[in-house]
Amino acid sequence: MRTRLVLAALVALSTGCVSQGKFNEKALEAEGLTKNLTDEKAARTAAEAKIKALEEKQAALEQEKTALQTRLEASENRLTSAAAERRALEEKNAQLAALNDELGRNAKKLAQAKEELEKKSSEYENLAQSLKQEISDGKIELSEMKGRMTVQLKDKILFASGSARVGKEGQEALVKIADALKTVQGRIVRVEGHTDDVPTGGGQFPTNWELSLARAMAVVRSLQDSGVDPTMLSAAGYGQYQPLVPNDSPEHKSQNRRIEIVLAPSLGGR
Repeated sequence: MRTRLVLAALVALSTGCVSQGKFNEKALEAEGLTKNLTDEKAARTAAEAKIKALEEKQAALEQEKTALQTRLEASENRLTSAAAERRALEEKNAQLAALNDELGRNAKKLAQAKEELEKKSSEYENLAQSLKQEISDGKIELSEMKGRMTVQLKDKILFASGSARVGKEGQEALVKIADALKTVQGRIVRVEGHTDDVPTGGGQFPTNWELSLARAMAVVRSLQDSGVDPTMLSAAGYGQYQPLVPNDSPEHKSQNRRIEIVLAPSLGGR
């Protein structure tokens, strides 16, 4: 717009009749206008360049902001994950601590139970000492668990095959057992007869029931004759129906043919 005014002024000066002074004045005015126009254009160009630079800087800042936001979100995610992992580890640690405490309590209970199981009664010690040789020879086995003591005798040291009469070797062993049982208090003594699964073949003992019970009764009578209080004694026959091992070999059959003298706490507490 200003360029047009300057040109119009020049045209007017060139075509009109004006004084030299007036001309010079207008020329100076035109020159000033031209300079102002040039300065304004330069300023405009500079402003546009500055605006462009600011826009570019703003875009760069936006990109940096976006990158920082991304990093912040990643850091927050890592912190959240780390916090969750920490909580999980703390819970796991608490569980392990509780488990360790439980294991400690169980270990203590097991130790106490083991000590109780391994604790031998005076009756056990007396019997073990009385039957030391027979136990050493493998003729008798002695065990005790939870207050229940069992003397296990192989049938071959007590009876001949198919017989319910106690032999000499068995009688000697029963005398030693009776000596230990005479001092027993607060116990019942149950004699249990067991056989293998070989049929008796009839005769005096039609089945293994009769044979096992007859052998148990023979041991009871022997113990009573040797001085054991008869009110403590009882007999039971189990035949072939409570084997220690399967009856699948001569060795296993021999293990199943046995007399067990069981000492258990008396209900009456005598």
